[in-house]
Amino acid sequence: MTSPVSPSDHVSPRADLPAAQYAASRHAAWLGAAAIITDEVGRVLLVHPTYRGDDSWLLPGGVVEAGEHPHVTCRREITEELGLDLPLSAVLAVHSFSPHHPDLQTATACPGEIRFVFDGGTLHPDQVEAIRLPREELSEYAFLETRDAVQRLRPVDRQIMLAAYRARLGNTATAHLADGRHIHDVPALDRHDVHVRYRPLWDSPLHRSPVPERLPVQQAWAWCFAPDGRVVLVADPGPRGALPMLPGGTVETTDATPEDTLHREAAEEAQLTLADPVRLGWVLDETGEVYGGVGSNARLRLAARVTAIGPTAVDPATGHPFARLLATPAQAAALLGWGPPGARQAQLAAETARERWGLPTARPAAIEEIPAEGMRLT
Repeated sequence: MTSPVSPSDHVSPRADLPAAQYAASRHAAWLGAAAIITDEVGRVLLVHPTYRGDDSWLLPGGVVEAGEHPHVTCRREITEELGLDLPLSAVLAVHSFSPHHPDLQTATACPGEIRFVFDGGTLHPDQVEAIRLPREELSEYAFLETRDAVQRLRPVDRQIMLAAYRARLGNTATAHLADGRHIHDVPALDRHDVHVRYRPLWDSPLHRSPVPERLPVQQAWAWCFAPDGRVVLVADPGPRGALPMLPGGTVETTDATPEDTLHREAAEEAQLTLADPVRLGWVLDETGEVYGGVGSNARLRLAARVTAIGPTAVDPATGHPFARLLATPAQAAALLGWGPPGARQAQLAAETARERWGLPTARPAAIEEIPAEGMRLT
């Protein structure tokens, strides 16, 4: 039985060239390696180099030296730039620059560049405290929300950073980009320009006891579980990108209970039909500033089963439809920017879903967009 013939099976005339001439004819490119490193609430670490004339920032990383593998470069550069020895768990993105891309901005003729972006993980506070910069090369570092980080990066570096970070958040395959653009299908988080927003309120604990009578409930949000154990997130588009949220919202005077608020908001924002909402606890908002300074109030957190997902519709409060995403509880917590308290709440919600409704533990998978026509649940 003969095997199929591919174009590469045909001998190229170049094979007849002298070795030196053949070697000179091969494509050449510089190599670079960088890392996505975050703090516990998902802010991305950037460094400020002293040698760039345009005052732009960078991801930690650097130039691959002759004979060096990119992952070795990345670990070496992290040690040299930050004073940390970090494991690299995945290749998040591979990016190719054209030889004359304007963002390369180098005085030396460049044959183009291939850049690898690795996952450098999450730093705990003691690791952040241990960061030491080489002052002759880097003047400062900062952990930034991605919406702020993009303002400090060159345009193509923004695209690389976002694609790599979203590949980590969304558990997608390695992002492959050429001159800042995906060369395959654009993942859901990139398609909707989803960003993580740090919310300091989530340093507050989740109280499992009933809400005290003296505290009004101003907000009701829920972990809304599909039958496969994933939860629904909504992402509100805006000029600086879309911010993910749990379904729910502000308790209105027309809502008899916070559970009524949840049913109404989930239907309006995400076209969800919910059943059996259960209260997980509440978070204390001491000022109520977002509600006009109403003073101390409770923000209620619930879990509920999704029994139906309808077609996309315009949210009456904003006048536009929200993106709807399916994610594991852990992925949702990371996207929400709630840090360790959010991760614990996600675990509590998942345990509640298993014990109360017999739902499975969501398997790690790529974050998925709910189709515009809705989704049939089985």
